[in-house]
Amino acid sequence: MGEWFSIEVFDARFSARSWAESYGDSLLYAAQLEGATDWNWHYHGWGAVLEIELPDEFTWERFCEAPVVQAALDAVPDPVHGLLLHRGRGGSAGSRYPRRPRPFTGAGSAELPLPEEEVEGPIVCPSAILMG
Repeated sequence: MGEWFSIEVFDARFSARSWAESYGDSLLYAAQLEGATDWNWHYHGWGAVLEIELPDEFTWERFCEAPVVQAALDAVPDPVHGLLLHRGRGGSAGSRYPRRPRPFTGAGSAELPLPEEEVEGPIVCPSAILMG
């Protein structure tokens, strides 16, 4: 099983979706040449994300250095602030590893006393009535 890597492109002068439509096939072809086993495109209101599963980090570095990939990355809508390359799934993906389980709420805490019931009117004891 490989590792996931992501290319996130944000909208700017033109939409990231149009960039993905223009350069997507070239990026996927280069990824397949490097041994990609899976990939996903995600489109959001803020841009586009390409997630690629490659065998290891060295393969990711080779993929990023490919001339086709460099040309695609140079052509993103905002090359200064609108491009993220990172390890792991992109967009709104969760953590790479699941969270550790947390203790149950209130585990190990002291028990709270129960509230006392309010009684209206006089309290009558049945034994006092019989003896009277």
